[in-house]
Amino acid sequence: MTYAKDKEEIDFAYKVRRAMTESSEKLPEATLERLANARQLALSRQKQAEPSRALAFGGVLAGSNGVSFSQKNWIKKSWLALPLLVLMLGLYGLYEHEQEQQINDLAEIDAAVLVDELPPDAYLDSGFNAYLNKETPPAKIEE
Repeated sequence: MTYAKDKEEIDFAYKVRRAMTESSEKLPEATLERLANARQLALSRQKQAEPSRALAFGGVLAGSNGVSFSQKNWIKKSWLALPLLVLMLGLYGLYEHEQEQQINDLAEIDAAVLVDELPPDAYLDSGFNAYLNKETPPAKIEE
């Protein structure tokens, strides 16, 4: 609502209250006495009513409309946990795949070292690394 509309409603409420106050002075004495008795009866019933008790978590979450979790079916709520479960399973699958790839890469390196005719100390020699990095001309094919 806009400020002007709120002001109009407040002004209308004040006018209604003033009109009711002025007209109540013109009511007969018997009517005023019955209204006073009805008011006293309503107040006594209100005091006797026990205060309502509510659970602390009822209606706290957005969209719950004041209905507690115990009143809803847990299966309907499981759709909230399902995307999280799928995400966790996917991340675990990626982790396992990467671990398997790393193990396979290390196994290939180990197999290449074991099959090669060079001794393992040759790989530690800095001159050998320089030899490997040097480009060798392509071999000539004899016909």
